[in-house]
This record gives sequence, C-alpha cells and structure tokens, in this order.
Amino acid sequence: MKRINLALQGGGAHGAFTWGVLCRLLQEEDIEIAAISGTSAGALNAAALKSGWVAGGRDGALDNLDWLWGKIGAITDPMFLPWIDATASSVDLWAKAMKYSPAYHAFEMTTRMMSPYVYGPAMRNPLEDIVTRFHYDAVCATQGPDLHICATNVRSGKIRVFTGDEIIPEVIMASACLPSLFQAVEFEDPETGEVEAFWDGGYTGNPALYPLFASDLPDDIVIVNINPLYREDLPIDTQSIQNRVNEISFNSSLLRELRAIDFVKRLLADGAIKRGTMKDVLVHMIADDDLMNVLNVATKTIPTPVILARLKAAGETATDKFLHDHKDKLGKDSTINLSDMFS
Repeated sequence: MKRINLALQGGGAHGAFTWGVLCRLLQEEDIEIAAISGTSAGALNAAALKSGWVAGGRDGALDNLDWLWGKIGAITDPMFLPWIDATASSVDLWAKAMKYSPAYHAFEMTTRMMSPYVYGPAMRNPLEDIVTRFHYDAVCATQGPDLHICATNVRSGKIRVFTGDEIIPEVIMASACLPSLFQAVEFEDPETGEVEAFWDGGYTGNPALYPLFASDLPDDIVIVNINPLYREDLPIDTQSIQNRVNEISFNSSLLRELRAIDFVKRLLADGAIKRGTMKDVLVHMIADDDLMNVLNVATKTIPTPVILARLKAAGETATDKFLHDHKDKLGKDSTINLSDMFS
C-alpha cells in the first residue's frame, strides 16, 4: 500500500480539475490518502471526499464528489454526457465568450466598485446551501484521511489551519470567502475563544503544506495545482492582469513552503543536519498548465457544465499520466525538481 498526503489548491470553479484528480486516485486500490490540506475549492473537495469516505469508503467518496460538483453546476447524468463530451473540445471558445460577455463585464465592474457590505445580508454566498449539507460528524471523524482546512485571519493577516472538531460549516465558508464578493465569515475561533473574521485561505496558504509534515504521516505530498505557475503570454487587458495578479498571489505561499522544503532537503543531502531530525519530504505535483492558460477569471468565477466537464476530464488525464510515469516512485523519490523550479 502506498500512502500519500494531498495538498489541494483553491481556484474557484477550476477546482473541478481536482475533482477529476481525486476520482482517478480513488480508483487506485493500492493508494491510501492519509491526510489532506485544502483551501477554498480544495477545502470543498477535501470535505466531500472525507465525509463520503467515512460513510461508504472509496465508492462513497466518489459519489459525494459527484454530488458536490453536481450542486455547483456540473452535469453528471449519463444521458447528457455525450453532449458535454462533444462540446468540450471548444473550451477555449467558451472561455473567450464568457470573458467578453456583457453580463460578466457588468458583474466584474460591480464587484470592483462596490463593497459586499453595501448589500447587507442579501449578498449571500451560494456555497452556503452546499456546505451546510455536509455531514460534519464524518468530516470531523478520526477515521479516514486527516483533514486540514486553511483560512486567512482578516485582522492579523495570518494563516489559520482548522482540523478535527474545529471544522464547522463556517470554516469551509471562510476558506472560500473572496473579499471582493462576500462579507468576511465571522465566528468564534476555538483556538482563541474570540470572534474572528476570516477570508479565503488562498492569501496565506494555498494550501498549507506544514500540517502534512507530522511524523505519523507519509513522506509523500501530492500537490494538485490549479493556478498556473507560468504564463507565456503577457497579460495586457484589465481582466487578464487581475487574473495573473490573483494567480501569483495564490501561488506565493505555496512557493515559499516549497523553497523551505528544498532548503531542508539540501541540508540533509549535504549532511549539515542529521537525518531524522527533520522530515525529508517527497514532493509531487499534478497539474495541467496548458489548459489553465486557456481558461480565465470568468471560467474560474462562473461554473458552466462544459467547462466543469473539461476540467474534470483533464484532472483524470493528468492523474493517469502521473501514475503511469511516477507511481513507482511514491515512497522513494520526489518527482519534481525543486532546485530547477527556483533556479
């Protein structure tokens, strides 16, 4: 049995890519998911997998993930899948049409010019109806993968990682709370006993890797990356510039932690620190930057069945390739070269 930890990024509707990754990994009977750190869409995917797993094992996790994305906007009915497959090849046209549509421009202008506090309680996060329906006795259960959910404390600017019984609906809502769209999520933090306000965890940990360094967890961390690290084209319109700023911001905390892992690995390799004093983390990544470069901020913000289906299929394909190329290296070696990444 190969045991792994998962680090699931946030990225709005693009989290459907992670849906595909998880569905493919759950089909591998000899891979056990020991722990998951998730932010925003990654937190939703993580909670759906955990609660489904506790209730019904791998099949339960698969069913719960399908339920989650069906609620978000995906079409999972087999009768309609051929139509979805037939249109998925035109995903770049769908993305451009959404980006330049008058309706999206009006939506974007409104969110830029008006605070979500202007609307009072009327500006309600549509994810609330989904999040409150998770079975939290299962989400917080000791069996199944350990679960870590990341949010950003608005006042302190620090990351807050919730785990175990700390995970309540407000925590997952907070992890996915974009401040330009929704009011901060406020609740009593069990760590401080104070009512704290939280925003999207992507600003401080997308996702946090350090909870996965625990000694009882496996060395392997598989990062599911949905915010492209590299874009060839220079963004020149306001939407593209804002989207790239968002991607850089949401990748910055991840890159800092990866740089720290690289530093520790070099110290261990050089004998500067004794093996066993610090964990020699094995890092892997599943991504599809080519597809994410075609998509944009509109496809991230507004879920549509065609885009969600394309993302899920891409996640499954990318995981197939990862397993074909690297499954035998799990538990033995990293499959991304961190030194090259930072050179």
